[in-house]
Amino acid sequence: MKQYLSFFRMRLLAGLQYRAAALAGMSTQLVWGTMEVLLYRAFYLESPEKFPMGMEALAAYIWLQQAFLAFFALWHLEPELADSVQQGTVAYELVRPGDLYGMWMARSLALRLSRAALRCLPILLVAVLVPAPYGLRLTVSPGTLALFLVSMVLMLVLVCAYTMVLYGLGFYLESTNGVRWLSLAAADLLGGAIVPLPFLPEPLRTIAALSPFGSMQNVPLRIYGGDIAGAEIPAAMGLQALWCLLLILAGWILMNRGLRRCVVAGG
Repeated sequence: MKQYLSFFRMRLLAGLQYRAAALAGMSTQLVWGTMEVLLYRAFYLESPEKFPMGMEALAAYIWLQQAFLAFFALWHLEPELADSVQQGTVAYELVRPGDLYGMWMARSLALRLSRAALRCLPILLVAVLVPAPYGLRLTVSPGTLALFLVSMVLMLVLVCAYTMVLYGLGFYLESTNGVRWLSLAAADLLGGAIVPLPFLPEPLRTIAALSPFGSMQNVPLRIYGGDIAGAEIPAAMGLQALWCLLLILAGWILMNRGLRRCVVAGG
């Protein structure tokens, strides 16, 4: 366990060094979030009875999405890991102490945490200061807040487990670029990155909700806004936990079986 914590700490500290990039990204996310809220507000005022979400819940969804974008954006991959098999650099990883899956999982978690840590607090502060119904409300109950935080942890593990599946496919494909771009498109549509899932038509909405992408940002952000409530919360979080277990198992199997057939420089 100590070696995995060491990999986590080193990658976390390395990620925290990119403050200028974080400032540029934070500015972009603030502008984008403002544009989204104003656009949805215009549609909401046109016909509020046809809106599948309340305006305050939607505003909370958008601002939390921008604040924690690094948690669930699938394009936040490490190219050196994704291409390590094709380039042969995976050999350097194999001589390090510890299981390859555990080391790469620790690095993935640290990467997303470091990028989110530099951006989330300023964005949340701005969102809280924006007046209702455009801003982020802080009137959620302690129980809802606790469920939101637990769901966020499950979401982070799920996203990292999914990226580990993508890394594992590198042992079987000449290039993972196609799979990565396809995953990015599917995650944006089915995960609620383009529009929240309640805005999707049936049966696409049900398919998205049952997919692993629907258990990523969709669940915690809608729990905070109150759009997922009551008996829907344990069902949604249970599905999150199930997808975590399935994807962790799938990634571990792919990687360990791939290592048995991996040949680097003839060895």
